[in-house]
Amino acid sequence: MNESYFYLKLETHRLYMAYKNEERRVRVLLPKNYDKDKSERYPIVYMHDGQNVFYSSESYSGFSWKVISAIKQNPDLPRMIVVGIDHGGQERINEYTPWKITESPLPEDFELGGKGAEFAEFVMTVVKPFIDRHYRTKSDKVHTAMIGSSLGGNISAFMGIEYKDQIGGLGIFSLANWITSKAFDNYIARKELNPEQRVYIQVGTQEGDDADRQLMYGNMKQAYIDCSLKYYKQLIKGSVPIDSIRFNIFADEEHNEKAWAKHLSECLRFLSEKWS
Repeated sequence: MNESYFYLKLETHRLYMAYKNEERRVRVLLPKNYDKDKSERYPIVYMHDGQNVFYSSESYSGFSWKVISAIKQNPDLPRMIVVGIDHGGQERINEYTPWKITESPLPEDFELGGKGAEFAEFVMTVVKPFIDRHYRTKSDKVHTAMIGSSLGGNISAFMGIEYKDQIGGLGIFSLANWITSKAFDNYIARKELNPEQRVYIQVGTQEGDDADRQLMYGNMKQAYIDCSLKYYKQLIKGSVPIDSIRFNIFADEEHNEKAWAKHLSECLRFLSEKWS
């Protein structure tokens, strides 16, 4: 299925997830004149929560990331392919959390999380090879970026470490690492990081939503700031140069696509600095 939108083409695919025996929608936004410049290859940006990426009408919050607008309104950005990978609805929290959630007020027999490694494997062994096969991508690490917000930020941070040889740029918006902080801390401490990665991190001072309240003890707003700051320090400790990290705390910004969309162009500009 093809969809033309202000000269940018959006193509839809459904890719098979073997471990769940179901298909997942993956949409591909192609740069202007993609069909004309047959020799041109493009950097690629993967975005989680695909339902929230392109159109406000289908976004959870009623406001999308405005990717098409960001690209159109910032002509200085290099041309790129953007891939939106849908989340799994009710399974979202399980897919975006690599470890079981044990640090929450939930009843002990209520199991959540722990499917993140399988989901990450689907992205890297099914989605990425499909995109590289069917589109003219620059498939190397330097030209491959991944962006996610909240739990989508969690799975992006995990994949940036687990697949550091294939992912060169990360956009981590409103990281929700407080949900499995001990497990993530143990994981990143044991891993060798990629000092060539570029990482954009942002968090607002008014983070958190109603869903978070069911999963957390304590001060939610502070927890978001704390885990973003801790992740920043963990990257530096892991030999990622300070110049390769952009860390922003935005006053009064909340936990939604409206806040994230406002800074998407800055994120893309930062991640693309090393693209040729």
